[in-house]
Amino acid sequence: MSEKLELATFAGGCFWCMVSPFDEQPGIREVISGYTGGHKENPTYEEVCSDKTGHYEAVQITFDPAIFPYEKLLGLFWQQIDPTDEGGQFNDRGLSYRTAIFYHNEAQRELAEASRNELAASGRFQKPIVTEILPASRFYPAEDKHQHYYKKNSFHYNLYKEGSGRARFIRENWKNLKSEEQLRKELTPIQYEVTRNNATEPPFRNEFWDHTEEGIYVDIISGEPLFSSKDKYDAGCGWPSFTQPLRRTEIEEKLDTSYGMRRIEVRAKSSDSHLGHVFDDGPGPDHARYCINSAALRFIPKNKLADEGYGEFLQLFEQH
Repeated sequence: MSEKLELATFAGGCFWCMVSPFDEQPGIREVISGYTGGHKENPTYEEVCSDKTGHYEAVQITFDPAIFPYEKLLGLFWQQIDPTDEGGQFNDRGLSYRTAIFYHNEAQRELAEASRNELAASGRFQKPIVTEILPASRFYPAEDKHQHYYKKNSFHYNLYKEGSGRARFIRENWKNLKSEEQLRKELTPIQYEVTRNNATEPPFRNEFWDHTEEGIYVDIISGEPLFSSKDKYDAGCGWPSFTQPLRRTEIEEKLDTSYGMRRIEVRAKSSDSHLGHVFDDGPGPDHARYCINSAALRFIPKNKLADEGYGEFLQLFEQH
C-alpha cells in the first residue's frame, strides 16, 4: 500500500447499502464489504447474521486523505445511517447490524469523536447518538457475492434499500432542510420554477448551454456535486449536456409521462430538485445524454474548487 493511502472502517447496518455512497468518490481506491469486531476467525455471512460471532457487517475503505480527507468520510458515513438505533439499522435487527466507527490511529479516533459530538450538539436527532467508536481489529472480507452488490444486483438492491426503510430515512433526515419560503427568497424565479415545479428553461437562452470553462457543476440548492466539465459536450439541443454524472448515487431517475411523452426525468436526491432528463442518444459508451437545466446548477471553476470545499475534484483536471 502506498504511504499516501489510509484505511477507514465503518459499520452501518447491511453492508450492501454502505458501499455505493463511498465507491464513486474521488480519492477512494477500494471499498470492501466484510466482517469485523468479533471473535471468530474467517466467519461466514450466515455465522455473522446469527449474532454468535460478535462481528459487525462493515465496509473497509482504502482512501487517499490528500484527496478525500477522513473528515469527509465521516460526514458521508453519518448520512447513511440512523445513529440513534442501538439494535440494528432499519428493518435489519441484531448485533451484526449495529453501527460503529473503527479507528485505525489516534488521529482518526479524535476526528470520529469530534464528529459524533458535533452531530449530537446539532439537534438533528432528538434521541442520543449511540454509534460506537472502537479500535480497528482484523477485517475479514465477505464472500464474493456480497462485494459491490449494488452493481451486481442493482434491481434487488434498490428494492431492498427502499423496502428496508433506509432510503426513506435518509430522505427525511438528511435532505435539504430549507423551507419553500427560504428557497423562494434565495433562488431566482426561473431557478425556483425549474427545481421545485419541474419547469424547463428556454434552449440556447440559459447560463451554461455553451459554457466551456473547466470545473464542476453542483446542485444549486444542496451544493452536492453533480456533473463535471470533463463530461460536458455540445449536443446541439441548447441545454447543458453531459455523458455521465459525477456520482450516480446523487442522481435519481424517474419515468416522466407529462405532456403525453415517455421520458426519464433526472432529479437530485439530496434536494429533490428537478434537473432535467436523460436520453439514450449520447456519444459515450453508455449512450447517455443528461440534458440538464442551467437553472438547477451552480458552476465551481477549477481554480476555486479547493476554496469552496470541493478540493477532492481537482484530480479530475490534472494532466497525466
